[in-house]
Amino acid sequence: MACVARATASQGAAVGRKRGDAGVDAICLFVGAAMAATLPGPDFSLAWTHSVQRTRWVESYRAEGATLRLVAASVEGSGAGMEPPPGAVLRDGRWHWHPDLTLPELVLARSPHAADYTLCTAAGCRDLGALAGTAGADQVIVIRHCPQR
Repeated sequence: MACVARATASQGAAVGRKRGDAGVDAICLFVGAAMAATLPGPDFSLAWTHSVQRTRWVESYRAEGATLRLVAASVEGSGAGMEPPPGAVLRDGRWHWHPDLTLPELVLARSPHAADYTLCTAAGCRDLGALAGTAGADQVIVIRHCPQR
């Protein structure tokens, strides 16, 4: 299942690139052990609305080797565990910073009590639930890098 959507510069997603002889980088979504979607990579962003503060949070990632690197984050405000870290810059009503965190994968818990995540690639943006197919609003979705050959 492929994603068709659009990314914006403010979300930090960049145009996908080819990676040597390994083919085109991709981002894979898993529900349980089954792959639910393959998305163009290596760059993508996740956005969601904080369930308590009701403010938008955006994180931008880049697939590097077998890992995902969190390269940028922004949030509309602070409070309820959303305090921007030291060095964050307030620009256009949002706090922006560059965490530089490397992860083997992202494990996202979806809830029927909160708005869905939005996942953006160079091809566009879609709700995570729409990309995951049969995933219910309370299922866990795993995102990881998967090089395509």
